[in-house]
Amino acid sequence: MPNSPSDEPRRIKVQRQGPVLVEGPVEVELEDGTVVASDRFRVALCTCRRSRRYPWCDTSHRDRAKDRAKDR
Repeated sequence: MPNSPSDEPRRIKVQRQGPVLVEGPVEVELEDGTVVASDRFRVALCTCRRSRRYPWCDTSHRDRAKDRAKDR
């Protein structure tokens, strides 16, 4: 998805304990060179690597936060 000068910049929202939210549509290139795409208006990219749908977030980070709260 090449960007042209007339394209609006993509908005990316970074959250401390959650996914990175990106206004879509997007293409994501993984470490092995595989490209995955989503045409949704907003996508959540996993940053904790617990997602079963990586690179897409499936809210697995929420379980991690609950586990931390129990340990306190």
